Amino acid sequence: MPVIEPFEEYCSEYDQWFDENRFIYLSELAALRHFIRAGEVGVEIGVGTGRFAAPLGIRVGVDPSLRMGEVASERGVFFVSGVAESLPFGGEEFDFVLMMVTICFVDDIKKSFGEVYRVLKVNGSLIVGFIDKYSFLGRTYIHKKEKSKFYRYARFYSVDEVLAGLRCVGFHDFKMIQTIFGGLEDITAVQPFRAGYGDGSFVVVRALK
Repeated sequence: MPVIEPFEEYCSEYDQWFDENRFIYLSELAALRHFIRAGEVGVEIGVGTGRFAAPLGIRVGVDPSLRMGEVASERGVFFVSGVAESLPFGGEEFDFVLMMVTICFVDDIKKSFGEVYRVLKVNGSLIVGFIDKYSFLGRTYIHKKEKSKFYRYARFYSVDEVLAGLRCVGFHDFKMIQTIFGGLEDITAVQPFRAGYGDGSFVVVRALK
C-alpha cells in the first residue's frame, strides 16, 4: 500500500517546510527546470501539494493523498487520484514525467518506472529528483529516519540503483545533475547545480524512452 497517512495528517506541516527552507526548495526547483522544455506536456507523479508542478508549468498531477491533492488543485494543478504503479492514463500521452522524491515512497520502483515508460510518448523523458542515499543528507536522513514523520516510511536509493531500475524497463540516454552541497543549515542562497553526481545530496536524472 502507498504511504498516505502521514501526508494526510501532516499536510500543512509538509507544505510549510518549503517556506522554512526556501533556498533548498529553490535550488531543487532550478535543477528540475533544467530538463523541462517549453511547450511540452507533462505530468508529475507524486505531486503532493503542487510545490513543484505549479511553478514548473506542469498542469496535471497524480497522488494517492486526497488532502495533498486539494492543495495542489488550489495551486492550479489538475489533480488525479492514483498511484505510480498503476497510472490512470492511456499509453504515450505525455512528453515528460516528473517524479520528485516520489521513488522513496512507492511500493515497487520498477513497476512505477514501467508505468511511466508506458504513458510517455516515444522519445519522451522521465525526470527523477531524489536524495542520493550515499550523500551527506542521505546518510543523515537514514540515521534519523525513525524520528521523522515522513522519512520513517521512506526507502532511499543510490544513483546506481535508480539507473539500474530505469534500464530494466527500457530507459536510456541518462543525464545527471546535482545540487544541495553541504548541510541544510549551510544553504543561505540558491545553489547552482553541477553536472554528474557524488558531491550534491540532491540528484536529478533525466532518462529517455
